Amino acid sequence: MMSVIPIPALRDNYIWMLPLTTQPDRVVIVDPGEAAPVGAALDRLGLQPAAILVTHHHLDHTGGISELQRRHRLAVFGPAGASPAVDHPIADGMTVRLGDLELRVMAVPGHTLEHVAYYAPGMLLCGDTLFGAGCGRLFEGTPAQMYESLMKFAALPEDTRVYCSHEYTAANLAFAAAVEPDNEDVRARIERVALLRASGRPSLPSTIGEELRTNPFLRCREPDVSAAARRHAGTEVNGELGVFTALRRWKDVF
Repeated sequence: MMSVIPIPALRDNYIWMLPLTTQPDRVVIVDPGEAAPVGAALDRLGLQPAAILVTHHHLDHTGGISELQRRHRLAVFGPAGASPAVDHPIADGMTVRLGDLELRVMAVPGHTLEHVAYYAPGMLLCGDTLFGAGCGRLFEGTPAQMYESLMKFAALPEDTRVYCSHEYTAANLAFAAAVEPDNEDVRARIERVALLRASGRPSLPSTIGEELRTNPFLRCREPDVSAAARRHAGTEVNGELGVFTALRRWKDVF
């Protein structure tokens, strides 16, 4: 597994840098919301950028592209509507090849309509669709779209490392504990994340397996999760999608 480098940015974003195995001094930059911390990391580590990957159009994922392009003349891969700077538009099922790195594009609408994720065996770059113990808000898509997108992730191998774009894990785990107060995996993860954050380290990456055990939005078929969603909604909820919709509405006001 390559050593993926997190760059803290803005208030709680992570910009990820992926080294190319055969060119370890060159990195792919994922969702650069601002340019300054990327430039500082490149200089500090003696690295050169190879390209930019974008998951969706929100400014905290695209705000640094123009400055990085001005400095380095980089190719930008992403949904066509993500940024005027995208010169390599991508779509579901395509493969992005950069040196020895091959990433499969997954369309994952919900947070936004054009949101994509990038997957290689052992690694998922999921933008704002999946978070540590949570999922993105529905700014453009429907609950059905988001749940279908999350189920694509749930089907990946459990040892897949999950590289989300925000440090939301602690807050999301508080919600997970409200949904499943008897979930021992949630309690253990709360303790681990607290230790990581107290020492200034990211709570990420997680793994798909960890998310399946602790993320309520991936656990909508679990009886305790559906019962909690029903109690909070004050009405019957129908099926996994009904549970997910009730959970997302609950989290929006949690």
